[in-house]
Amino acid sequence: MELTAKEMEVRIGKKDIVKNVSIQVNNRQFVGLIGPNGCGKSTLLKSIYKSLVPSKGTVYLDDLDVLKANEKKVSQRLGVVGQFNEMNFDLTVLQMVMLGRTPHKKLLESDKLEDVAIVEEALARTNLLDYKERSYLSLSGGEKQRVILARTIAQQPKFMNLDEPTNHLDIRYQLEILSCVKGLNIGVLAALHDLEMAAHYCDYLYAMKHGEVYAYGTPEEVLTPENIEALYQIKCRTYVNPVTNGLGFAYGL
Repeated sequence: MELTAKEMEVRIGKKDIVKNVSIQVNNRQFVGLIGPNGCGKSTLLKSIYKSLVPSKGTVYLDDLDVLKANEKKVSQRLGVVGQFNEMNFDLTVLQMVMLGRTPHKKLLESDKLEDVAIVEEALARTNLLDYKERSYLSLSGGEKQRVILARTIAQQPKFMNLDEPTNHLDIRYQLEILSCVKGLNIGVLAALHDLEMAAHYCDYLYAMKHGEVYAYGTPEEVLTPENIEALYQIKCRTYVNPVTNGLGFAYGL
């Protein structure tokens, strides 16, 4: 499944946050949005999955007009893992993940054996089988994020948006979540802060600055010392990371 967003613009109040941005995610491609705080990457992502209403632009998942289609139809194809997932009421982990089946059910339809099997598989993928009866509110931040990922996997989306899902997590949970998503072998568009994570997991990158696309291409093409200095106002040297065999970064002011 391919995602095509064209000429996206988002205006909040009197300020243009996203300015005429077009991006493409090909079938089963993992694409990252990078850039400094306030550059518009998260706002762009939210406008693509309809958390924000863009002032202009079109979004298609194959032939589905995302911005005009009803929520249920979109949710059957598009899953979202966000950055913050706090709740004012409590459910068990199993109940939370079962909510991912909602887009595939009729109103008040009960859980079927197929739903249970899909949820069990999602829990297994995210190493949460032993957490099924745990209270969601009792979990750590990283554990909660794995539950949200499991819920999204249970949704069986053909495409996934990651809205800065690892910013507040330690390195272990960052790796677990991004590795799990990569292993789903579906199209992914992710807003990411960590450049090493972006270089390691992404097939293609869009770098944003002041609400516009500043550079795009493979991680090697985008994550150059010159681009990083222009984006983040820091000096940088790139090298081959001996652990991942990918790009590594050394920073200095």
